[in-house]
Amino acid sequence: MKAERRVGTVSRGIRCPIFREGDNLAEQVVESVLEAAESDGFEILDRDVIGITESVVARCQGNYASVNDIAEDVKNKLGGETIGIVWPILSRNRFSICLKGMAMGAKKVVVMLSYPSDEVGNALLTIDQVVDAGINPYSDVLDEKKYRELFGVNKHQFTGVDYVEFYSEIIREAGAEAEIIFSNKPETILEYTNNVINCDIHTRFRTRNKLKALGANVYGMDEILNAPVNGSGFNEEYGLLGTNKSTDDSVKLFPRDCQPFVDEVQSIIKEKTGKLVEVLVYGDGAFKDPVGKIWELADPVVSPAYTKGLDGTPNELKLKYLADNEYSDLTGDELKEAIKQAISDKPEESLVGNMASEGTTPRRLTDLIGSLCDLTSGSGDKGTPVIHIQGYFDNYTTGM
Repeated sequence: MKAERRVGTVSRGIRCPIFREGDNLAEQVVESVLEAAESDGFEILDRDVIGITESVVARCQGNYASVNDIAEDVKNKLGGETIGIVWPILSRNRFSICLKGMAMGAKKVVVMLSYPSDEVGNALLTIDQVVDAGINPYSDVLDEKKYRELFGVNKHQFTGVDYVEFYSEIIREAGAEAEIIFSNKPETILEYTNNVINCDIHTRFRTRNKLKALGANVYGMDEILNAPVNGSGFNEEYGLLGTNKSTDDSVKLFPRDCQPFVDEVQSIIKEKTGKLVEVLVYGDGAFKDPVGKIWELADPVVSPAYTKGLDGTPNELKLKYLADNEYSDLTGDELKEAIKQAISDKPEESLVGNMASEGTTPRRLTDLIGSLCDLTSGSGDKGTPVIHIQGYFDNYTTGM
């Protein structure tokens, strides 16, 4: 008699070669996964998931641009005089190099920071500091002098950087005049200039539409380098959103045209193993750090491309709800069999509104699985830019 399966979802980081521009990434990803399976003794199964971090996809595509390319695009679109930078995130890796290019395309840069934190949770200030100062962040506008009088120097909890000074210094070193203001009202920037780049990520459409309605010449970060400049990399959908620093003078952009890539990986795995796996490209996960309050998702989406089996949301029953309510009078094997039967009988369509699904995570599969990939691979020196996930689509009845 076959033993019951005792393992649910398993997420494995797959060690890979260092990928370079021009590499056949699909072939190398498949080779790395199959070699890992052989060395660690696991099988490739139907509905396994293979995740590939966006950074290696962009690297193999050669999707890079220089600060000079950014500067030229900004100057052409905004005129090269005074520009407003609205609501950038606080980041040495994500935004600082973009700011350098933007400043090189202008004579003066007015940076408008949201406070007490940026949209992904990086804090300039604590909410207690703001309340104790008698400031209303929804209406009060501060210049840098007032900010310093009220709050002094504030260094980021994790990076130790005073982002007000850091961003000012980047602008000055790029040859432009710098001014920093603090406001949570997008229209504030129009008191300084009509030429604006709105740099918020997940609220960008609302911000841009509001400024356009007020007559601004406004471009989102997704509209800077949305086409090549002097043969540079670009992203037609996301522009500079999802950008990471490559060198002191260049950026790696979010990858483009990823759908053919994930479909190819799926096809090669099917050819070599006979198994139909799901494949996605993943960027930042979507989760919040309870200590630093950072939401993490600085990419425009968790997954820019995925195979069709990853579309949708989980359709799951809450086991503890069933145990505490529907089958509260059962125990042992009788309870186990009743819950297994409930899972087997659940409708294939959405369980929205069904109390037995209350408390299951109401998020898209790609956001959940992409976040798991990001947590597994990390952002440091693990050397695992490819993730193999097994058992994600299993449930309590699988192998029992």
